[in-house]
Amino acid sequence: MHQYKGKLIIHTGSMFSGKTSSLEKEVKRFMIAGYRTVAFKPSVDNRVPTSEIVTHDKTSLEGILVDDIDQIIKHCERMNPEVVAIDEVQFLGGEMEDIIQGINWLLSRNITVIVAGLDIDFSGRPFEILKELMPIADYLNKHHAVCVKCGTDAWVSHRKTKERERVVIGATKEYEPLCRACFLKEKKKEEAIVNKNQVTFIE
Repeated sequence: MHQYKGKLIIHTGSMFSGKTSSLEKEVKRFMIAGYRTVAFKPSVDNRVPTSEIVTHDKTSLEGILVDDIDQIIKHCERMNPEVVAIDEVQFLGGEMEDIIQGINWLLSRNITVIVAGLDIDFSGRPFEILKELMPIADYLNKHHAVCVKCGTDAWVSHRKTKERERVVIGATKEYEPLCRACFLKEKKKEEAIVNKNQVTFIE
């Protein structure tokens, strides 16, 4: 696996597409090969009340909770890993430029960096950090869940609840994977309900 040294490996796609599972498998392969590995997850991701990185398939990987890229750098300076994994990178705090600079710092030290994250949010807009990281990746893997409406490849994580904030941590109760066509149908339904509720009658 020496060809992966100092490379950026990205796993992206919608929720339930296997991004974290792929990150976990990559890390465990490096562990089996004898590499010093460390995994991180943003502290804002509170779906699991521990530092473990847990997949939807209920497999897990020991991780370290961090707020931003600076904390990752400090851990790496102390631990001297050869492979760094960052799950849910879109939730990592701090300025996007700092995250890019930090990841490039790791790569420049011949450290393999594996990241997993959503490429677009619930409304179909790209997450900026993935948008910037994907062009500089050495290996880019786009994963797809299964659309719960029609069974084709899913494109987006559709939010089923009414919260409008961009980041709402959740799983199957809050989100469902949809293909583009089914997503657009759901958006039309939601817009029709909103428009109906905004209508006022003057007597």
